[in-house]
Amino acid sequence: MNAPTGYAAARRAAILARVSGAITARAPDRDALVSLDEALRALGPNGVLGEGRADVPLTAIVGTVAGGESFDRDFRPLTPRVRERWRKVVRARLGDMYFVRDGHHRVAVARALGRRSIEANVVRLCTVAFAMLCLRVMHLPSKAAERLFLERVPLPDDVRRDLWLDRPRDWLLLADAAEAWGFRNGLAGQSALARQRFAEAWWATEVLPAVADRADLRRQRDIETYVEVLNHRRRTGTSG
Repeated sequence: MNAPTGYAAARRAAILARVSGAITARAPDRDALVSLDEALRALGPNGVLGEGRADVPLTAIVGTVAGGESFDRDFRPLTPRVRERWRKVVRARLGDMYFVRDGHHRVAVARALGRRSIEANVVRLCTVAFAMLCLRVMHLPSKAAERLFLERVPLPDDVRRDLWLDRPRDWLLLADAAEAWGFRNGLAGQSALARQRFAEAWWATEVLPAVADRADLRRQRDIETYVEVLNHRRRTGTSG
């Protein structure tokens, strides 16, 4: 596939995707590139892990540092203005997501040609809340609420990688429930180390056993199931 042919096919795909989204009433930002600045504000910046060359899966490049308004999440051109540039890729990585700073058009061409990866210089950034590859613009409010929850209940990194809730208000429910459990069990403390120990104990001795005991409320993730457990307790007037 040559560049002009690749551009035409990708442009048609972008138009069809927009039409399909309108017909199915899909949220417009579902197919938008995620802005790095917006993602960092929601997830909470927490340092730089390193920088180096890497072979990056093209399907994991779903965001932009700047200048990505001409492409959708799959790097299909949204405007004919980019045709002339359809001919140095630098990225930032948050969790499972990659964000393009320079090289939007190279990524678009590579995807249109059916390639699976592209070599790039990658800066790895750490965030309070984990960036899953499925994260879209419409999920940022919930991720911002998750960050606030993690600032109150600093769970270990291995647990954070699988945290996901659709409703921001559920994170407030969890934070209040976790801190109440900590006070009841004499684990309340203000130092960073004390709060980490409290969060680990809450997850290991309260959340996981509660989830294991309620197979009837099982959801995809442990955190989702535990929210169902809390809601059930509130409805029935029972406690953990």
